[in-house]
This record gives sequence, C-alpha cells and structure tokens, in this order.
Amino acid sequence: MKICRYDDNRIGLVDGDQIRDVTSVLDQLPPLKWPVTPGDHFIANLAMLRPLMEKAAADAPSVALSSVKLLSPVANPSKVIGAPLNYHDHIEESKNNLDITHGVHGTAYEGFDTPIDKYGLFLKGATGVTGAGEGVELHWPERRNDHELELCAIIGEGGKNIAREDALNYVAGYAIGLDMTVRGPEDRSMRKAADSYSVLGPYLVTADEIGDPGNLDFEIRVGNESRQKSNTKMLICDVPDLIVRASKVYRLFPGDIIMTGTPQGVNEVKAGNVMHCWIEKIGEMDVEVR
Repeated sequence: MKICRYDDNRIGLVDGDQIRDVTSVLDQLPPLKWPVTPGDHFIANLAMLRPLMEKAAADAPSVALSSVKLLSPVANPSKVIGAPLNYHDHIEESKNNLDITHGVHGTAYEGFDTPIDKYGLFLKGATGVTGAGEGVELHWPERRNDHELELCAIIGEGGKNIAREDALNYVAGYAIGLDMTVRGPEDRSMRKAADSYSVLGPYLVTADEIGDPGNLDFEIRVGNESRQKSNTKMLICDVPDLIVRASKVYRLFPGDIIMTGTPQGVNEVKAGNVMHCWIEKIGEMDVEVR
C-alpha cells in the first residue's frame, strides 16, 4: 500500500498515476486527550485504518498524482534520527575534504567498529520535515548546501530497547528522504535541521511491499547529471541495527523517521535546481530548490 498526504491534508492511496481519496477514514481516528502521547496519530492507528482505506478506495474519487501537491506522508513525527557516515564510500569522499568537513567534523573511527559507534546518531528537528511538493528553501544561500539521498524507515509501533530480531516489526513503512545539509563548522543538529531540510516522500510505502530494506537500488539526479547511485546493501549499519541503536537511547514513537545515511556523491544544489530522486520499490519524486 502506498499512502500519500496531499493538498489540504487529504489522505490518498496511490494507484499507478492516480490517487484514490480516502480522507473520510480520518473520522475513525480515536479522539485525543491531553496530555497527548508523542508521535503521529495517523501512523499510530494505521493497522486499524488500513482495511478501512482499502474499502473506501473501491468507490473513492480519483485525481491525477501529477496534479496534487505532495506533503510529507508523516504529519507529526516526534523526531527525525540521522545516521552519519553510514556508507564507506561517503567516508572516503569526506576524508580531507574541507568543503564537507571544514576541519571540525572528523571521519576517522580507529578503535571503533563503525563510525556510528564513535560519532553516534543525531537528531533533526521535526519542523524541518517537508513533502516532495513543498520543496527545499535554502536558509544559507551564500554557503554550500548539499543533497544527501537516503532510505527512510518510518516507525509504526513505539518501543524502547528493541531487539534486532524484532526490529523490522516496528516499521510501518519506508519513504525516500533527503537529508539536506549546509556545510560549515556548526553541529549537525543545526546544519541539517532547518525547516524544509528533511524531505520525506513521495508517499509511505508499507513495509509488506518492501520486504528486505537491505537491498534497494537508489539514485538522485540533478538536471541531467547523476549525483548519487548506490544500493542499501552497502549500508554499514543496516535498518535493524539503526533501530536497535536508536531505541537504546530514545523511546521511539509512531511516525518517528530514521534516515539511514547517504553514499558518495553528495554535492551542491542552488535555487532553481530540481532533484529527481528514486528508490527501488518506493517510487520517484522531483523536489525543487528555492
């Protein structure tokens, strides 16, 4: 199932190049009471809503996918979790590259099994999440702003201290992510967390349609130039590992987004560029830079 949020917060099921409008199922969401549990209310109730959406889609009006403004499929994540230096070839391209590291962000991890063992995960602000149709607004246009294409896992069931063998059972689905990054000396939590610097889309593809998230081809093109092209089998810490690591530190809630890391080929974008992103079994999206 491919679930999108579009236009004025409507919910649709993607069927080829059409969207079946199933917004009516939102009336079945249980009422919220204060204090509200963190996380996305829709994602938290996805298992209950799924058969209702399938039934509603049978007679639902449809609109062309190309005619709508795609929003982030997750409206209210409590957090976005990032994984730095999670592809060996990105580590290599970053070594001694002052355009990327500015001399203050190291890539060496001698004495540690993985870069994440040394540098840890990091958080991005939830207000930075944006949809493919909303695009990226450059907050530091005078500096180098890079695209970082990543597979994103969207947590469906919350938990803490999750075991590796259970980890994928906590995933509601997957989406394409762009971890937009301004280069400079500041901490990652600032350089990567500006509003619109966490692109998620074009929709949420439920976990059953993906199967193994550890063997997906993906690519980003800017104009006619292929910038990043790899496969998630090249991840240093795979999706289950990232869930285990994150859940040891943070309680995970429905709708939390785990950005799994980016391969070599990170490069600058400027206002007017269009980033064409594709991940196998998920789909493709065009994201404008302004």
